[in-house]
Amino acid sequence: KEKVEIQEFDNPTPPPGGVVVDISYCGICGTDVHAYKSGDPYPPSVCGHEWAGTVSRICNSAKGFKEGDRVVVGVPPSCGKCDACYAGNYRYCLTTFLVARGRDELAPNHGGFAPHIPVGTNRLIKTNSELTDIQAAQVEPTTIALHAVNRTSPELGITALIIGAGPIGLIVQQWANICGANQTIVIEPSKIRRELAQKTGATITATPDNSVEIVNEYTRGLGADAVFECAGLPGTIQTSVDLCRRGGKVCLVGLSNELATINPGIWLKKEVTVVTSMAYLHDEFEVAMGMIADGRISVDSMHSSTVGLSDLDGALTELGDSNTNQTKILVDPNK
Repeated sequence: KEKVEIQEFDNPTPPPGGVVVDISYCGICGTDVHAYKSGDPYPPSVCGHEWAGTVSRICNSAKGFKEGDRVVVGVPPSCGKCDACYAGNYRYCLTTFLVARGRDELAPNHGGFAPHIPVGTNRLIKTNSELTDIQAAQVEPTTIALHAVNRTSPELGITALIIGAGPIGLIVQQWANICGANQTIVIEPSKIRRELAQKTGATITATPDNSVEIVNEYTRGLGADAVFECAGLPGTIQTSVDLCRRGGKVCLVGLSNELATINPGIWLKKEVTVVTSMAYLHDEFEVAMGMIADGRISVDSMHSSTVGLSDLDGALTELGDSNTNQTKILVDPNK
């Protein structure tokens, strides 16, 4: 809990059918911050899972990649062999789910907070050639946000409400605009993050203190059509339902490590549809990269600083502070 140790590993060799990737940048995810603050068990390969880099070594049996290929990390396509796939639920492939949680057989013994990482080729997607390395390192959270918006089956003309303007919330807001939202409202206590939300297309921003007033004003008292909980706080789960219209949708995106208290009567009376969003699908990565490449998704504006491994402890502490001015910190393991 609240402690980072730098450990030495031997230079990796490619796993069977895999490669070694030289990391260019690795983003610090909200789940990294949660694990740091809570001390809860955390799979080693998930600690630093937003990375991009270049293939430097290849196993003889590896296919589809060569040395020098720029890659981003993701999940494999559905395997077609597990019980979920056999039942036709390919989106819930057990193999893909294990990879996303760092529980698969080829999961490395550390994540992307390292100069090099051995990884199976099924986790790699070739980087869109138009992306910079800094943009490539933000493809993974961009795909997280895309999956969340897809989970709500967005409709044209809706009012979307985003609670929490961290990196995921800011990108969810942008995806909601792309998918045809007429209005996007962002609730965020940080002034700097509210300003970022407005720069990236939010219709209006609010603080937690004036959020009810703003939502009522912009929805004529009905509530938002779709609410995305991106703060990962126990209290904002009920708030998401409170600010949703009757018959609307709530998507839980943020991860809370604590139990939450809800008011079931309000959920029942409103007939809200509540969905959750976990990770992403393989095919969503190409979409995410394409939207960053053509400028419709802005990630450069969120990149607030870059640190080396020696400053990782301080960066996690900074991001864990509710008053932080940071948004997206990238780690350069070679710095």
